[in-house]
Amino acid sequence: MLQKLEDIAIEAGNLISQYRSAGPNISRKSDGSPVTDADEAAEELILRELQKLAPSVAVIAEESVSAGVIDIAPKSTVFLVDPLDGTKEFISGKPDYTVNICLVEDGRPKLGVVFAPARGELFSGDGSSAYRCRLGQDRSVTERARIRTSCSSGRLTAVASASHANAETRDFLGKLPIERTISVGSSLKFCLVAAADAHIYPRFGRTMQWDTAAGDAVLRSAGGSTLSWDGKEMEYGVWRSETNAFDNPYFVSYGGGVDELRQLLALGVGGRPDCIVAAK
Repeated sequence: MLQKLEDIAIEAGNLISQYRSAGPNISRKSDGSPVTDADEAAEELILRELQKLAPSVAVIAEESVSAGVIDIAPKSTVFLVDPLDGTKEFISGKPDYTVNICLVEDGRPKLGVVFAPARGELFSGDGSSAYRCRLGQDRSVTERARIRTSCSSGRLTAVASASHANAETRDFLGKLPIERTISVGSSLKFCLVAAADAHIYPRFGRTMQWDTAAGDAVLRSAGGSTLSWDGKEMEYGVWRSETNAFDNPYFVSYGGGVDELRQLLALGVGGRPDCIVAAK
């Protein structure tokens, strides 16, 4: 199935590229965030292809949820889809936007695909192995390399959001042995940690489950881990009644294991080590 999800993501990315070349039409959602006709067309394509591939599996997709098409009943298996993650980067002409497709089972990301059309690069993970693929001019995969995370025992390279940096993130990183910070948009942040181009990715701001599930699947498949700020494992496909949304808690992703990440959380969160210990 991973290969088929890769094919769907590439097809959606090619469609997005066509809209980018023509100049996308931009509108605003009810929450004020931008959306383009490329987002909507890509989601329509992905939903159609997932229905063919796995008709019995429900899909939680960003634009459908924004349009009020919401099924909050709990499900053991679900697809999470962000047809165009990094819409702001897409609109501004930057290359850091992606197509995200993830198969979630029992709350955990199992299969994930992150395709960056403007970079000609695709990342995927099947739970045990993760891959970085290069695409040629004909949009077919020309290189496929297995990737693994790196858990540095010394200075760390952090990756942070290009559009959502805040004081909480800077404070957290300031308590860790950070040597340098890379700024990049979309779910590519997870992929840089998965490929050992960075070691840690903190996010102390609102994100949605379709933003992160595919990248998290790639990271976990490469040997990394993601925990909420209080040391608990991230859950996906879950409607959060307290916020009436499919949002995430604040989280940190890391190129090492869960126990090592909890130690870093205890250092970075500061004053809350009891939460980290209690979550084990």
